[in-house]
Amino acid sequence: MAGLATVFGSGAMTNSIPEIENSDLIFVIGSNTKENHPIIAQKMIKAYRKGARLIIADPRRVPLVRFAHIWMQHRPGTDVALLNSMMHVIVKEDLVDRNFIVFKTEGFEKEFIETIEEYTPEVGEKITGIPKGKIIESARLYATAPRAAIYYTMGITQHSHGTDNVFCIANLAMMTGNLGRESAGVNPLRGQNNVQGATDMGCSPNLYPGYQKVGIASIRERFEALWKTSLSEKEGLAATEMLFAAEAGKLRAMYIMGENPVLSDPEMNHTVRALKGIEFLVVQDIFMTETAALADVVLPAASFAEKDGTFTNTERRVQRVRRAIAPPGDAREDSWIIRELGRRMGYEMKYLDVEEIFKEIGTAWPAMAGISYPRIDSSGLQWPCPTKDHPGTQYLFKGGFPRGRGRFTVVKHRPPAEEPDEAFPLVLTTGRQLFQYHTGTMTRRVAAINTVSPGPYVEINRYDAEELSLEDGTTVEVTSRRGSIKLRALVSERTDKGVVFIPFHFREAAANVLTDCHTLDPLCKIPELKVCAVKITRA
Repeated sequence: MAGLATVFGSGAMTNSIPEIENSDLIFVIGSNTKENHPIIAQKMIKAYRKGARLIIADPRRVPLVRFAHIWMQHRPGTDVALLNSMMHVIVKEDLVDRNFIVFKTEGFEKEFIETIEEYTPEVGEKITGIPKGKIIESARLYATAPRAAIYYTMGITQHSHGTDNVFCIANLAMMTGNLGRESAGVNPLRGQNNVQGATDMGCSPNLYPGYQKVGIASIRERFEALWKTSLSEKEGLAATEMLFAAEAGKLRAMYIMGENPVLSDPEMNHTVRALKGIEFLVVQDIFMTETAALADVVLPAASFAEKDGTFTNTERRVQRVRRAIAPPGDAREDSWIIRELGRRMGYEMKYLDVEEIFKEIGTAWPAMAGISYPRIDSSGLQWPCPTKDHPGTQYLFKGGFPRGRGRFTVVKHRPPAEEPDEAFPLVLTTGRQLFQYHTGTMTRRVAAINTVSPGPYVEINRYDAEELSLEDGTTVEVTSRRGSIKLRALVSERTDKGVVFIPFHFREAAANVLTDCHTLDPLCKIPELKVCAVKITRA
């Protein structure tokens, strides 16, 4: 969310899910929407059936490609070159929205325009592998559609240049005036049911609730007054930085809640080494995960059906969650555990219940001030909702940007940190599949799911399979500069020649044994999970 917050002033999906089916053009880049966000994909298919054009940019033939007017199969890690080339066409053919640029943005100036001029469709084709004709047609369709919306996920962000990718998406939308309007916008689809709520509440090392920056004295002073305590002026470490600090002996204790970094973080051997070296590790989770197995203390948490509170979904909609059953055994709600820890450590949080905590959120962040439990009893409300009679906000930026003007950002293509070579000739990209969820903590405990998704595989193009004398089902060893895993080959047309794909759900052949933990996005410290070099041999 750092990229959108920098450009617009807030980091969230700008538009709403019901608006999707009324879009004239939908541009999906770096998102396997049909498998990872199936409800949203159904809205996109409805739009398609009503006449909308779909443009898909993805290194793999994801299921939504079936409905696409154009599929741009670009090389992993070349999103900036693709987006800049599209903008080159739009500027050259004067398809920009001049009024929007003049009155609502800044930075559309000489340096930005000169950078875009470098990325001709021919240059774009050379870098991305996409025929220039597809780049030109996609640019024209996007720029001329009355209502054009962009959707993306981790295929955009999990790169060493992930923030640059987001900047380019924002540039493209601002250039064409596709913000502040219904059925348009820039829409990052969140990967879990309350990721948006967590980031809204300041689960970031440099932000307080409401995307308010830790480093600004006036903001810090306001939170000190609200919470009646002194707060550090220093930003914290990102999760990826914490593991390096732990390995170096600079971080002595860690408290992990609802996360399984042993499987989800890059370079698994590094993660395990760092966590084993910590003096004191606490893990709070609903199951004994691979990470919890390394902990000194495991705090049993309650599942979604065993607690009260709210979730904020990907469209900024705050919704009630109600306890359906009691937590089993010693398991407790997260909020109870945190409050009880505070009490035992001498900091008593005197909330009567979770509703009282929710009321404080509205005090801390004006965008939530108008949302209350009675108002969301039967259906949710979308922030910003600043007053008790405000209806909530269907789409953002109708009256302008929180930072005043949207900011164009100069971005140049940087290749992935690790590209294929003679020793490691294939590009590995990782992701999710339809039936399993993240590290399998919940879904791999369901027998019916394991019947249709029984185990790990590496998806490989038939040309590469023939070259390596592999057949569908052959057990292979996939090796990177960091480690090796054994799994079966799945010969497929979904990947391009030279590109292989492994889902990261399976502990017995963990994809993140192979990925690189050292190459991070300079702004938000996200690792490059979507590109690394590997080789494949028969096991």
